[in-house]
Amino acid sequence: MAKVYDVPPDLLISRLTDILKNEDIPAPPWTSFVKTGAHAEKPPQNRDWWHTRCASILRKIYLNGPIGTNELRNVYGGGKPSGYGAAHHKDASGAIIRTALQGLEKLGYVEKIAKKGRVISKQGMQKLDKLSTEILKELIAENPKLKIYS
Repeated sequence: MAKVYDVPPDLLISRLTDILKNEDIPAPPWTSFVKTGAHAEKPPQNRDWWHTRCASILRKIYLNGPIGTNELRNVYGGGKPSGYGAAHHKDASGAIIRTALQGLEKLGYVEKIAKKGRVISKQGMQKLDKLSTEILKELIAENPKLKIYS
């Protein structure tokens, strides 16, 4: 069985985005006009950015868990120009990340560990591993010379 480490992140996140759209993780009403952080100039242009962010957070928790909200804010933040000098890092919005985490917890993909952060649940791990296996099989079918080191 393939793991999340074995497949390209962009393929995994796009497939997981489609899955999360069909499940009960609705986007909050404020997602159409909110910026993703102090570093951003405009709101995201992609209409499905909420589900993409949820999928990306789920992947990050799988890879780096247990991980807290502040660490995720740092990861999703970016540089904000400040005059003539170099850009300074600004964290991403905490409300977006907390709301996404709460939605993923409600689905049963993420569990909370006291004073450590969030970790992937057994159900979430099975879903991501199954999806990774499907993606890897498709990649091998497209390119039979692809070498897999397991």
